[in-house]
Amino acid sequence: MKGERYMALVEVAELTKIYTETHVPTTALKNVSVTVHQGEFAALVGPSGSGKTTLLNLIGGLDTPTGGSVFLDNINLSGLKEKFLARFRLMHVGFVFQSYNLIPVLTALENVEYVMLLQGISGSVRRQRAQQILEEVGIGDFSDRRPADMSGGQQQRVAIARAIVSEPKLVLADEPTANLDSVTGRQLLELMRNMNRKKNITFIFSTHDPMVMDYARRIIMLKDGIIVKDEVKS
Repeated sequence: MKGERYMALVEVAELTKIYTETHVPTTALKNVSVTVHQGEFAALVGPSGSGKTTLLNLIGGLDTPTGGSVFLDNINLSGLKEKFLARFRLMHVGFVFQSYNLIPVLTALENVEYVMLLQGISGSVRRQRAQQILEEVGIGDFSDRRPADMSGGQQQRVAIARAIVSEPKLVLADEPTANLDSVTGRQLLELMRNMNRKKNITFIFSTHDPMVMDYARRIIMLKDGIIVKDEVKS
């Protein structure tokens, strides 16, 4: 339904994150509040140290806040025990990392299958879905190759395929084009934008890349741990 595209998916309220591992505590986020709706294609931008990756990790439940709350699909992530949080991430969130994070001993097909294996999906269904999504991202012929035998762009396509194969509501992408040439980066952004439009998957990027900012329909700019600009493009 059309209205579902505009339902609140991510609700961040007065979020604070202070890192205390060093002698001098570092405040990465200061009382940040933001809402992201289902179907958005948004980018967190700002200089290094602005808090954008921290915010991305907190939205995905990869880190815990010092204060405030993160609601994802109406679930308070801070209220979940680690076992249930891990399961929730597995079922509802896809991740795309700058360093790809593929399992080196597995083939492209097996890497894409791995998430579905953890989800308890049967082998025959896993293989069919994994091959289909590899075809969709343009590397169906590379399904039996391991990461070391693929280019950076091909590895990132596998990472994107793994992130979207189970059609999660949300995909979080941390600097997904950082290690790619401009042509490959643009191809992958086109791919993700098509997935956003066709499957209504919400994408949130953390990025320095002007090209990602051009593709994003919403720019959320952070500086010194606070949001200084939030703009939806016309």
